[in-house]
Amino acid sequence: MEQAAHPYRSVLYMPGSRQRALEKARTLAADALILDLEDAVAPSEKVHARELVAATVKEGGYGRRKLMLRTNHLDTEWGPDDLVAACAAGPDIILIPKAESAADIQRTADLMREHGAPEQTRIWAMLETPRGMLGAAEIAAAHPRLEGFVLGTNDLAKDLGAAHTPDRLPLITSLGLSLLAARAEGLVCIDGVYNAFRDEEGLRAACIQGREMGFDGKSLIHPGQLAIANEVFAPSADDIALAEEQVAAFEAAQARGEGLAVVDGRIVESLHVVAARRLIDRAAAIAALELDIAA
Repeated sequence: MEQAAHPYRSVLYMPGSRQRALEKARTLAADALILDLEDAVAPSEKVHARELVAATVKEGGYGRRKLMLRTNHLDTEWGPDDLVAACAAGPDIILIPKAESAADIQRTADLMREHGAPEQTRIWAMLETPRGMLGAAEIAAAHPRLEGFVLGTNDLAKDLGAAHTPDRLPLITSLGLSLLAARAEGLVCIDGVYNAFRDEEGLRAACIQGREMGFDGKSLIHPGQLAIANEVFAPSADDIALAEEQVAAFEAAQARGEGLAVVDGRIVESLHVVAARRLIDRAAAIAALELDIAA
């Protein structure tokens, strides 16, 4: 499967039980929204949230933002009914929590087929437990309908007994395993949340670290975090200009019968051109999404 062309710089959690929040989300500059029936919803509100989110997805009005509906786990009392409601609502993505094996993905895919989920609705998996991280490669290859991972680093840190440190060294092994598995199968991979939502400097540092590791974007817990994530995970004007220069120089070299080019004193080979074209395409997708959101 090829990596999705839609940008996922910012993936914002929205509590499924709060109608005003779901309505406000139609105006936010998020690349994707997680309409959450799991952690953000109290047990007493689960049924109400399910009905509200399903109606919200059917109503639409979110433009080109991707809508993810996060169900409760299938082994909970709410999970099966959540999945049935999600199949009927037809979001872009059904996000399953605490995925730990290929069987979890297959079970979800089988139920989606049984309950008539639209063909275009994809599966994404939350990796948020030690078993999930160790099974990341198996999970990534589990089913053609699987398109991406979202990392649940708070739950992971809890299960590991790990500290939340600015450099995230206690979680680096898990982050790397999930990225390796995602890239091996061409999946999108979204970094975990940054909890101190008023700490802009800390958020920026975490986003830069995630971008440098290779994540496609950041999951977020507050609308105030959107601007920084969108900026950090987008190619800069200088990045785009260099990519265009590399492509043009390489094409000119090929026209001369040469296999490589030189830009700013650095060799440009075919692998660099593949990355440059991917960056240019990503910038174009971001521009198109932002134009849609602004309309």
